[in-house]
Amino acid sequence: MARYLDPKADLTFKKIFGQHPKLLISFLNAVMPFEPDRHIVEVEYLPSEMVPENPGKKYSIVDVRCTDNYKRQFIVEMQSNWEEGFMNRILFNAGKAYVRQLDKGQNYDLLQPVYTLVILSENFSHNSGRFYHHYKIVNVEKTDEVIEGLEFVLMELTEKFKPETISDRKLMVLWLHFLKELDKMKVLPPEMMENEDIRMAAELCEESAFTPAELAAYEKYWDMVSTEKTAISSAIKKGKTEIALNMLKDGMSNELVSKYTNLTIQEIQNLNKK
Repeated sequence: MARYLDPKADLTFKKIFGQHPKLLISFLNAVMPFEPDRHIVEVEYLPSEMVPENPGKKYSIVDVRCTDNYKRQFIVEMQSNWEEGFMNRILFNAGKAYVRQLDKGQNYDLLQPVYTLVILSENFSHNSGRFYHHYKIVNVEKTDEVIEGLEFVLMELTEKFKPETISDRKLMVLWLHFLKELDKMKVLPPEMMENEDIRMAAELCEESAFTPAELAAYEKYWDMVSTEKTAISSAIKKGKTEIALNMLKDGMSNELVSKYTNLTIQEIQNLNKK
């Protein structure tokens, strides 16, 4: 019985999609909102110097970037923690990829679309129950009028992702279920075993396929993710506590403070004792 590593980790994600074009093609065709006649048939990985910028290399994979036979470019990123400013970085990297297509003096009509795909391990939109978010540049008064060039797809692999509610995109469901749940599986479900690409991706994630050094790097990655999440959670809690103290000083009730800070009544009562 195989033990599978989490495909969302830095090491495994790159091993699957950064080294095997066939798997990347299958994945992109399954999850991206392409027209039926515009599926990817070939990809070429771009040189490392063309990789989008990610200051500090903080727990996300941003070096799976490629172009297809239509000259469209794709930035594929796995993000474990949603951080302030992350959306700005997505826009920055996509814009830079767009303008870098042209050499000095070339015509603008040579520009081809750039797609950014981001797979998230946590929610970034708390105002929507949808897990799949597709963004374009549209006319706000007539949204069917689109400026071509940049598109963004963000997918939240959280409790929002409910495979049973998606009936029309079977391959997308299989790939996302693979990413979300593989490390918890002892054996692949029959529907994954029957798909050659997903079966190959799973084999690449088997623990026995990794060296001791690679396994150490894998564990280090998740330690860093855990540390980062703890730090973010502590910072948020500290900010809420400061707000709550100021609200209490202004004479607001414990119930009202709880409503606006999401702190429990017990936590607020403890603040009152300080």
